[in-house]
Amino acid sequence: MIIGLPQEVKNNEFRVGLTPGNVRGLCKQGHSVLVQRGAGEQIGLSDESYRLAGASLINSATEVFSKAQMIVKVKEPQPQECAMLREDQILFTYLHLAPDPQQTKALIHSGASCIAYETVTSCSGALPLLAPMSEVAGRMSIQAAATHLEKTHGGLGILMAGVPGVAPAKVVILGAGVVGKNALQMAIGMGAEVCIFDRDIDRLRQIDTLYGNRVRTYYADPLLVEIEVCEADVVIGAVLLPGAAAPKLVTREMVKKMKSGAIVVDVAIDQGGCFETSRPTTHADPTFIVDGVLHYCVANMPGAVARTSTFALTNATYPFVEALANRGIMAALSHDCHLRNGLSVYQGHLTSEPVAKAQKIDFVSADELLAA
Repeated sequence: MIIGLPQEVKNNEFRVGLTPGNVRGLCKQGHSVLVQRGAGEQIGLSDESYRLAGASLINSATEVFSKAQMIVKVKEPQPQECAMLREDQILFTYLHLAPDPQQTKALIHSGASCIAYETVTSCSGALPLLAPMSEVAGRMSIQAAATHLEKTHGGLGILMAGVPGVAPAKVVILGAGVVGKNALQMAIGMGAEVCIFDRDIDRLRQIDTLYGNRVRTYYADPLLVEIEVCEADVVIGAVLLPGAAAPKLVTREMVKKMKSGAIVVDVAIDQGGCFETSRPTTHADPTFIVDGVLHYCVANMPGAVARTSTFALTNATYPFVEALANRGIMAALSHDCHLRNGLSVYQGHLTSEPVAKAQKIDFVSADELLAA
């Protein structure tokens, strides 16, 4: 198979979908890999390292898309990339389609077969290709909050850990999944006062067993969420409904009641965000203010630590890339129900029920298409 690796084009996105080590593995199995020049240069993965691994270096994304049978990326394709996809092509990347009807329409129109990292599952029901970036984003959310609590960055001028005689920042984390647990680890490590909400009592029990009285665990009762959010210095939005739009747990009215200078970090912004006041931002312009509350809603947070993120991501995605290359899409999807759960668009058909529900459009299940 001919596999294409284009350079990412999203604002301040420096991650790359394959490392030179991945390329070597694919080439040893008889596949061809086309790498756009400069794809990994910003994170120390030189064109020469890809060439020595066996890749062919290509000057433009247009040429990569035109020649490759499978495109491996990191972020969702931008409009100019969607326009280059074709019917006989596989796209393997993050998609986050639920809040993005324009991208959904473009991918359906392309006729390509599009598999979303974020909905590939494991035997335990976990999301193994989303988890590495959720770990990174969860940890980064506290770094971002600590920075933006500083008065010079628009915050109240609070030190996350406080000092003897002065209270630390109060941090509220909404969601105890991978993002929430990693945010919790960092917040506790920095000495903040932390509480975390979830509807999964078993998750809360695990956190209580691990951290004891260093963290307050709460069932996600809406009234209690409102009380804690309105008293917080930092609120981390870490809620995930796999493949679907994030629920709006914090309303505009709640934001109005928050402290002026408080920080919200909406890690769920890729799926539409869990604050009613959220809108996507970029690393170039990461924040905005609503009713005195600073919002940090960067849609590709892990892109800021792109080298760490690239290796964490490709450690998880490479076995699936290998399976798709070796078997072809139909055999790979038939063989692996977990990879099949990642199929979002197939030859002009939407195959994701959560996306269909979010956008109120028709879908056909992957199982039906394979049976046909």
